[in-house]
Amino acid sequence: MSLQARIESAISLATGEQASFKDSRSVHGGCINNSRVVELEDGRLVFVKTNVNADQYPGMFATEFEALQMLAKPGVIQVPVPIIHATDFIVMHAFEESERKNNWPELIGRQLALLHQATKNSRFGFENDNYIGTTKQLNTWTDKWLVFWREQRLGYQLGLFASKTGKDDKLLSLGEKVMNNLDELLAEIDEAAVLLHGDLWAGNAAANEKGEPIIYDPASYYGHREAEIGMMRMFGGFGPVCEAAYNEVWPLEDGAEQRINLYRLYHELNHLNLFGNSYYQSCVSTMEHLV
Repeated sequence: MSLQARIESAISLATGEQASFKDSRSVHGGCINNSRVVELEDGRLVFVKTNVNADQYPGMFATEFEALQMLAKPGVIQVPVPIIHATDFIVMHAFEESERKNNWPELIGRQLALLHQATKNSRFGFENDNYIGTTKQLNTWTDKWLVFWREQRLGYQLGLFASKTGKDDKLLSLGEKVMNNLDELLAEIDEAAVLLHGDLWAGNAAANEKGEPIIYDPASYYGHREAEIGMMRMFGGFGPVCEAAYNEVWPLEDGAEQRINLYRLYHELNHLNLFGNSYYQSCVSTMEHLV
């Protein structure tokens, strides 16, 4: 059975309505997957992501499906509604992207704070490992945030880089100093874990048909809420209005700025590991400010 036939069959089973592709158009969906908006014969629009190399990333679409369901459950921020997934595809309801309302930054800041408040958890991690880009993201349940961040985030990324470079690399020596400083950097954290989108840069957020925020392509786990902002500040960020609105709903604790830099470092290291040395200096610069 062809991939298209399998997707049509899966949509039919999931929705109880016969699904046949009529037309499709390619849309931006990152550099990993093939992404298309598909019009079905009955006029329904669905968003379909496929990956012919999905066997290299076991569970990629299953964990995305689960994360979208969990992010949607509190009903405070919109995500694409997932329909069905298999090893090599995921299908969700398509949305029509539109111009952002003037208060879009304020809306998304408030909605993210409400999401975090509504999803508190006693442990850090997720039901399954998932992916940040194509890098495996470890999510073993852990009681202590410091331990989780040391072993499954920062330490893991530094280990990946160490496997590609010499032992005398400046970045590794700085990384060791940051790791040794984690007890101090994260000593004051005494907040519950919350459900994070996990990969919330500007390219993974848009405006729906009403001009209101919608977020997608999650790499979710339960973590410290400031880690969300660490990624949000990558590549231009969401701006001060967004963060101010977040703080109105749930103010950040003292020392947040330094911790946010630490959390951003995880993503800088991931980009270094994925895309090479163009991210080297940003990693070094962030580390120098943390030691």
